[in-house]
Amino acid sequence: MDRGLVSILVLGISFMFIFTAFQTMCNIEVRMPKLFYVNCKKKSAFAVQKTVLSSITHESNDFSGDGYVSLAIIYGSFAICNWIAPSVVTLIGPRSTMLIGSLTYCAFTASFLIPRTWLLYVSSALLGLGAALMWNGQGVYLSRASSLTTISRNSAIFWAMLQGSMLMGNAFVWHEFSGKTEVDATTRCFLITTLVAVALLGVFILLTLPSHSVSQQAAHPLAIMKGALELLITPHMVFLSFTFFYTGLELSFFSGVYSPSVGFTKSLGAKHLVGLSGICVGLGEVLGGVVCGIIGPKWRRDGIVLIGYVAHAVAFVCALINLPDKAVFGDTDTISLLVPPSISIALLAAFLLGFGDACFNTQIIAMLASVFAAQSADAFALFRFVQSFGASMSFAYSTVLGLRVQLAILAVAGALGTLAFWRIEWRTKIFNVNIEDMEKKRLPSAED
Repeated sequence: MDRGLVSILVLGISFMFIFTAFQTMCNIEVRMPKLFYVNCKKKSAFAVQKTVLSSITHESNDFSGDGYVSLAIIYGSFAICNWIAPSVVTLIGPRSTMLIGSLTYCAFTASFLIPRTWLLYVSSALLGLGAALMWNGQGVYLSRASSLTTISRNSAIFWAMLQGSMLMGNAFVWHEFSGKTEVDATTRCFLITTLVAVALLGVFILLTLPSHSVSQQAAHPLAIMKGALELLITPHMVFLSFTFFYTGLELSFFSGVYSPSVGFTKSLGAKHLVGLSGICVGLGEVLGGVVCGIIGPKWRRDGIVLIGYVAHAVAFVCALINLPDKAVFGDTDTISLLVPPSISIALLAAFLLGFGDACFNTQIIAMLASVFAAQSADAFALFRFVQSFGASMSFAYSTVLGLRVQLAILAVAGALGTLAFWRIEWRTKIFNVNIEDMEKKRLPSAED
């Protein structure tokens, strides 16, 4: 086994454990609107019972934290910090950058053991910084550990392993919540403690990453920021920004809106469907990554993106007819167009959301690695910036907009993003064909 593949496997395993904790918390965070404190007799200790299901009647007036606001802060901070993360990678290297970023994921998960409104929002902002460091470091490390012939394979392997986090975390939540109408203090503490331990395991594995140095001299941090700004206003990047933005909207929808909405729909009759829905999203992500890795060299990128959008469009229709409009806000007895709502359709939509997301992200990565090969660091930083900005906006409007309006926004943004991707793909193909024709005319033939 070559050293580059070993590096990708270690990187994938570490990210899988770290994001098992994060994705699981994102999936259940929006279902923790209030807290209920149980004071012990000793002043130096206290027990805390946090509600995970909105049907809990005991609420604390001291806690006003909102899961959607927390996630909006995370992705807003992520968007801003993407401008400085490439400079940090340049100064200390991708491995150290990822290590620092990974610690913020552990801190964010652990903060739920001490429920405070200010702590929730501060840890969310800190996590946004850590996410920028993690993903920019990951992009640089993946490039250094790969060659032109292995970059597609390594990207697919990493993506599939990363999305395995959704399977592990949601399977755990499904098991723990199955048959329960509320989450008591013991279950809550066990859940969060386990997730913190899993995240720390990922950090430990990250320490074992092999090093991959580069021979060229690193660019100055200010030069990196200037290059990113110049790239942002180029026609290609302007059009691709529509695609990046859509991936941020749909990321927030499947990671923090859809699965909780399934749990909030009382007509479905099972709270543990939140975890099962997350598992189906993860299955779609993993299968989508594997399929794209297999057909990627044979199919055009625009065709794979079209498959992704069709999968999302079907998922949006399923959600529209199956889930009530008010399901994004909390438990509801209302019903949608389908009476009674179907668990099978709910899980199918979750799977299609994950599958479509894999199609979009794998092809975006492939395009950035090829079309912007000379400015890959700047391109990936801009991708994460626009994506996280879109996710932040989505989590922000999720606090006030019903499911139907959100689905309409996603459908329109997805169509624009798909068309924008097609335009760049077609322009790139035409340009490459013209270059090949010019080279054939310039080079002497074998008969000459």
